[in-house]
Amino acid sequence: MSQVLTLILGIVVLILIGLVFYLSRRSHGKGEGILILEQRLENLNKTMLSQLNAVTGQINERLKENMEAVAGANKTVGERLDNASKVVGALQHKLGELGEATKQVFMVGRDISSLQEILRAPKLRGGLGELFLGDLLAQILPPAHYKLQYHFKSGEAVDAIVQLRDDKLVPVDSKFPLENFKKMIEAPDDTARATYRKQFINDVKRHIDKIAKFYILPDEGTFDFALMYIPAENVYYETIIKGEDEHSLMHYAYDRRVIPVSPNTLYVYLQAIVLGMKGMQVEKSAGDILKNLTRLTGDLEKFRGDFELVGTHLSRAKNSYEESVKRLDRFQDKLGLAAPSEIAEEPALPLPKIGE
Repeated sequence: MSQVLTLILGIVVLILIGLVFYLSRRSHGKGEGILILEQRLENLNKTMLSQLNAVTGQINERLKENMEAVAGANKTVGERLDNASKVVGALQHKLGELGEATKQVFMVGRDISSLQEILRAPKLRGGLGELFLGDLLAQILPPAHYKLQYHFKSGEAVDAIVQLRDDKLVPVDSKFPLENFKKMIEAPDDTARATYRKQFINDVKRHIDKIAKFYILPDEGTFDFALMYIPAENVYYETIIKGEDEHSLMHYAYDRRVIPVSPNTLYVYLQAIVLGMKGMQVEKSAGDILKNLTRLTGDLEKFRGDFELVGTHLSRAKNSYEESVKRLDRFQDKLGLAAPSEIAEEPALPLPKIGE
């Protein structure tokens, strides 16, 4: 910008010099006018230079301020770029982690697909339900209070029994009616869904009937009810929660003394059983304590008799002691009366002479 002003001032000066040259040629011989004009031009030149210097100073000051502002802005931009670089780096790191997580999710999805293929076999699916049941029982109950694959005299084997007071047994059997359930939830329309739901309900009823017939055996020590363990919460929901009316599966099961349970509800039942077993243990301990108290009462009565006998002996000994003290005092008094100082002295007889 200062170069532009300098150029403009230079052009103005050249114009003035040309004007002077023109006037000098035109007014040749008029020396006094030329001198005045030259003086004015010189004054004008000084004024222009002074103003030019002032403007140049102001421009330099503004340039300095602008340069400082630009430097500050560059610093701020640099810091922001550094922060942006850090953010981009962190984002790239997170994207890498996300990519790894996506890969793991893909692998889990592949494993789940493989598991679904495995669970299509009813026996394997039943074995998985029994495994879940055994693991849940092991987490809640002491080993002495449950058994897996318990065989009855009939040869039937229930998945597990819970042993309570007086060796009473609670049968627990795991059922996984998944085939028609899966068809029901994947049905394309309501008609197909209703058809598969009916088949699913029939599957559950067959399981309930089997449990009621083969596992509720009071003659072999079971209670008059059994638990049907359904290891999938969504299957349990379709089995129990839906259709709560007089024809529901819940009422059908209760009529046959079969209680359907899911992992969550079985946990609640087992907690109640644990509390019951603790109450049984307290009752047993209370019985032992009462027996010990009865025995201690007998020992206390025996000790009381011995203590009273010792008291009688001590009382007799005390009386004998007091009687002995009195006799000792009397004997001491008699000894005092027979003291040597009170006995009369008699003269001694002379000894006989020899020959008399």
